[in-house]
Amino acid sequence: MRIYLIGSLRNEKLPELGNELRREGYEVFDDWFAAGPEADDYWQRYEMARGHTYAESLHGLAAGHVFEFDRKHLYDADAGILVLPAGRSAHIELGVLIGRGKKTYILLDGEPERFDVMYRCVNDVFTNKIDLFAVLKMNS
Repeated sequence: MRIYLIGSLRNEKLPELGNELRREGYEVFDDWFAAGPEADDYWQRYEMARGHTYAESLHGLAAGHVFEFDRKHLYDADAGILVLPAGRSAHIELGVLIGRGKKTYILLDGEPERFDVMYRCVNDVFTNKIDLFAVLKMNS
């Protein structure tokens, strides 16, 4: 099973989870994490220094390359795991996988302070890795 690990560049738990999944025999895409926690900040400052708006920046070469890199691996994935905390982009990536009919899961970082009914769109939601790994094993 090819898993796209979805999350935030600032979530230091991601590489550890990716390694745990690989030890279990899964092919995991989390290479996007290599850009570092400030990648989006640097890209924004660079584009703003060039006088570009956000909308203009989205159509630039840098954004295009990053987008195509991520999209290729999203489309190649059999499943996706959203690891919280994460932001808007991560939720959009999750939505892409849902729309493509892929297995999707959310790993919360504990019980949420505020419930959200739309997480019913995914196959399952977990508050711990043990239960997530058990379901992955059953669905592999």
